Amino acid sequence: MAPILRTRRDFAALEARRQRAAQLFARGQRQADVVRELRVSRETASRWYEAWRAHGAAGLRGAGRAGRKPRLDAAALQRLETALVRGPTDWDYPTHLWTLQRIVTVIWKVCRVRYSVPQTWRVLRHLGWSRQRPARQAKERDPEAVARWIRTTWPRVKKTPPA
Repeated sequence: MAPILRTRRDFAALEARRQRAAQLFARGQRQADVVRELRVSRETASRWYEAWRAHGAAGLRGAGRAGRKPRLDAAALQRLETALVRGPTDWDYPTHLWTLQRIVTVIWKVCRVRYSVPQTWRVLRHLGWSRQRPARQAKERDPEAVARWIRTTWPRVKKTPPA
């Protein structure tokens, strides 16, 4: 999968900093010393101290991931990408063009999860997909016939300024 575009917090480093505060508290350091050494606010050091006093170092452990869990797990994302690679015509759409609304429908059919259009765009970016515009050319276009027309017919029909 492609990387997420925005930066993520380093939860391991944040927890390591809290555990360092727990060590300092255990050694008898004051909250002010923790503020200076770890470069955190007084409020943060106070909150950490209260948690450390109540639960020890375990009270400063991380809570795990931040935010709501995604509705599509890795397997569902893989199924979705496989479905999208098949193309819109395999899903009974008349053109070879994916729109976000069509993808919303496919997500519902494949994964039974409803997403709004902006959420769908975030899912696509997570999969590494990007916005693309189709070329404005007919599939049946014959480049040799176009070149021949430009060479022979165009000079005859082109208007030229009067002499």
